[in-house]
Amino acid sequence: MTRETVIEDGVPEVDPEGTVSLFEGDEGRLDLAQRRALVTLLRGRYLSAADHPREWKTLLASETVLRSRLNDLFLDLHIDHPAEVAFKRQAQPEEGGRFPTLLRDTAYTREETILLVFLRGRFRSERGNGRDSVHVGREEMLGRIAQFRPAYSTDQSGDARKADKAVESMVRAQILLRTDDPDRFRIAPVIEVLLPLERLTELLEWFRSRGGEPEGLGEEPTVVTDAESDASAEKIADDNEEDEDAEESTK
Repeated sequence: MTRETVIEDGVPEVDPEGTVSLFEGDEGRLDLAQRRALVTLLRGRYLSAADHPREWKTLLASETVLRSRLNDLFLDLHIDHPAEVAFKRQAQPEEGGRFPTLLRDTAYTREETILLVFLRGRFRSERGNGRDSVHVGREEMLGRIAQFRPAYSTDQSGDARKADKAVESMVRAQILLRTDDPDRFRIAPVIEVLLPLERLTELLEWFRSRGGEPEGLGEEPTVVTDAESDASAEKIADDNEEDEDAEESTK
């Protein structure tokens, strides 16, 4: 048996002088803190120092072993130290092909794409003006999505529902963080990592190629970073074009 104490959330804290066993039959080799950090990485879209300071500290101290555990699942660990954000992404075989994956391969909808570009531009602009925290209102986001509503679309209520779902999707992805006001959100800094400037450039070009002018989304970025988002701009654009073709064919 190991010596245990109870911490605030009711989970036993294992005495460091004991073993790492946390329950009967436990064959794990990670201690409690390491397991917490690993679960946070697996369960959420990302792990940030701001939202999970304890797990972030553990991640930095145990990067090698946690990276190894993710590698066992065909996942790679990406850590952005300046942004204090870490996230998992699918590992790619050196000789092509695909590994089995735990991650869902889904593309953003048209409305989510518009919203992502808007939020990324807003975040970049406000941070450039010296603001540490960047907020945005629900109505402002819905209004921006509506500006890109296709001219041939006549289903206003349906489009409004899609826009609402796009906002909630960003909340679930923890790109938008709730505040005390249900209609006001804080833009999470992770958006810089999930949608780096290279991807933003591609999406801005896609909007313009489709006849849209993303006014107010921020100036044309010129800096390119190496970080990659979960969905490429090309995949988003291709899927959105397919949606448009499908909608036009039903007219």
